[in-house]
Amino acid sequence: MRKMEFKMERPGIIEVGENVTVTEGELPTSWYYTIDPSRAMSGNYEFRERLKMREGTVTNIEERPRGYYVTVEFTE
Repeated sequence: MRKMEFKMERPGIIEVGENVTVTEGELPTSWYYTIDPSRAMSGNYEFRERLKMREGTVTNIEERPRGYYVTVEFTE
């Protein structure tokens, strides 16, 4: 199992237990992921950290001073 964290701007967009699909975006030296359709975004990841799976399950949503953070678990 692999867990990744995504930043969500406002509550209620995603629910715990929901199955989500992510899209991979490419930058010059890294990759990032977006929960479709543009509901939350990950940080940047190096080549060796790229996702193999594109579907996962939301396991946690946490409110922090900078916003809401969604944890998604992937089976890879």
